[in-house]
Amino acid sequence: MRPFSSRSGGLFFCALALGAATAFPGVAHADENLFGYNTGAETLPKGSGEIYVFNTLRSDKGQGTYRAIDTEIEGEYGVTDRITVSAAASFLTIDTHGLLIDGYLPAPIDKGPRFSGLELKSKFNVLSPALDDFGLAVITSVEWKRLDPHSGQRKTEYEGRVVLAAQKYFRQGQIVWVGNLGLKAGHEKRAPIANLPADFDWPTTPEMEIELSAGTGLTYRVAPNWFIGAETQYTSEYETEVGQERWSLFAGPTIHYGGKKFWATLTWFPQIKGGGERYNGQTDTNLHLIEKTRNEFRLKLGMNF
Repeated sequence: MRPFSSRSGGLFFCALALGAATAFPGVAHADENLFGYNTGAETLPKGSGEIYVFNTLRSDKGQGTYRAIDTEIEGEYGVTDRITVSAAASFLTIDTHGLLIDGYLPAPIDKGPRFSGLELKSKFNVLSPALDDFGLAVITSVEWKRLDPHSGQRKTEYEGRVVLAAQKYFRQGQIVWVGNLGLKAGHEKRAPIANLPADFDWPTTPEMEIELSAGTGLTYRVAPNWFIGAETQYTSEYETEVGQERWSLFAGPTIHYGGKKFWATLTWFPQIKGGGERYNGQTDTNLHLIEKTRNEFRLKLGMNF
C-alpha cells in the first residue's frame, strides 16, 4: 500500500468532507466534540450518555510503508451536570514493511484489528462556557495498553493523564474556541522478540516517559449544525536519562456535523514540524518520524442517548 502524501492527504480530506456534508444535511444542533484532537469544557447533562467510535489513521514515515489505524470505542455518562465519566476499549490495526528503525520498528508486521487496551476517564466542569462566559474543565484518565502503538509488538504500559480544557463562545456560539494543556506520565516494559539481529537495539527494561502537550482550535458555524475550523497541537516527550527526546507540531482543518442524536467530526492533521531523534537514512529532517508520521486522519462518530 502506498503511504499518504500531504497533497493526497488534502484531497482525501476534502473528498470525505464533501461526502459527509452531502450525506448528513442535518437541521439540529447537539453539544458534542467539535474538534478531532482538542477537547471542550462542556460535560454531559446528568443522566444522559453517549457512545463514541474514534478511528485515527496514521501514515507515512518517509520510507517503506507504514499505516496504522487506532480504533477506540467509548461510552460516556453524565453523573451530575458537572461530572462525566467514561470507559473505552481500544484496538490497533497496523501494516508496516520496508523500514526498520533501531529500537522502534524491529520487524515487518501486518495484523489487526487487535485489542490493545482500556481507558477510564473523568471530566469535571469548573466553569460552564454557556453560563459563566468562559469554560474550564479538568480531565483525568488512566490507561492500560498491551500493544506498542508504533510497532504493533507486545508491551505492557500504564499511563496517567491530566488535561485542562478551556472553551469560549463568540457571537452567540457561532464561533467556538478551545484550548488544552496536558501532562501525561507513562511506565512501559516491552516483551522480548525472538531472532532479532544481535546488534539490533530492542530494550526490554522498564522505561518512564513524561509528555507535555498544548493545543488550540477555532471553529465557525457555516450553516445550521455544520462547523468548519482548524486546530493544532504541540507535544514534547521526555525520558529520565536523555531529557527531551522528541517534539512535534501538528495542525490541520476539521469539519463537524451535529444532529439531535448523531454527530461526526473529521480532521486531517499533518505534521508541520518536528525534532529530536531521527532514524538512520531519514531524508526529511524537519519532521519527527520515528514515533510520529507525516499524516493523521481522525473520524469521530457519536450517538446520544
